[in-house]
Amino acid sequence: MKVLTEETLRLELKNRLPKSYVIDSNILITPSARQFLRDKNIELIIKDVVKEDKKEDSSKKKDEDKKLKVNFRKIVPRYVSYYSGGVLENKPEHMTQIHGNKLVFKDDPRIIFRGKLDSLQSKIMEVQTLIASKNITKLIDELDEVLNYTREILKAEVLEEELSIEKLIGLSEEQLREMSHHPKKHFGIDHILPNYQMGDVLIYLNSLRSSVREVEIAAIKAFRRDFEINRIDIVRALNRLSSCIYIMMCKYNAGLYK
Repeated sequence: MKVLTEETLRLELKNRLPKSYVIDSNILITPSARQFLRDKNIELIIKDVVKEDKKEDSSKKKDEDKKLKVNFRKIVPRYVSYYSGGVLENKPEHMTQIHGNKLVFKDDPRIIFRGKLDSLQSKIMEVQTLIASKNITKLIDELDEVLNYTREILKAEVLEEELSIEKLIGLSEEQLREMSHHPKKHFGIDHILPNYQMGDVLIYLNSLRSSVREVEIAAIKAFRRDFEINRIDIVRALNRLSSCIYIMMCKYNAGLYK
């Protein structure tokens, strides 16, 4: 502890006589030093360092609490990581919504499946545009039904609902399978072996059928859990869709759209 003596004061105040003299409360002042100040009519002011420090600490704490409260108000969890369950305020560029406010990476198998399904829908509309000039109205109408069918698949996947469509282009699942396997019996033609000479319409439809197969593979990758598929309804629907496109090829080749 520091000590303030009369000698120290005499040396310090040799050439001046202030109205007051301030010392910290942690400084010990000798009786003779006190008397010296009284004799010179100098007021002794003792500064309470402890109280000031407490006041400063209290002020800092209030400021910190205020900052914490402000930060708390700003952080509003809007998204949840599908993988970890952690919350996020903003959606990162590399993530997207898989269901509700749950986020996954954009290369998640289910997102890849949705992208393939989206591309398939685009290709269906492209094919419709390409054959529109040929005035094959019935084929365009059936492709419309196919387009709506793919939208129902996407809806069922996103909403995690069971897909239940009984017929496609007027055919049940059993009929689609039967006709696609036995075109000679139902359309009077042999199986179609794709080649560049078969004409643009068949080439467009065959390209569409191939795209359906790609979507089906993406679905299997997205929904496979070890040796089981947890969305077999979607995989089955895509398999029937592939059969449907092939049947449309057979019907066109057999002249049934004229």
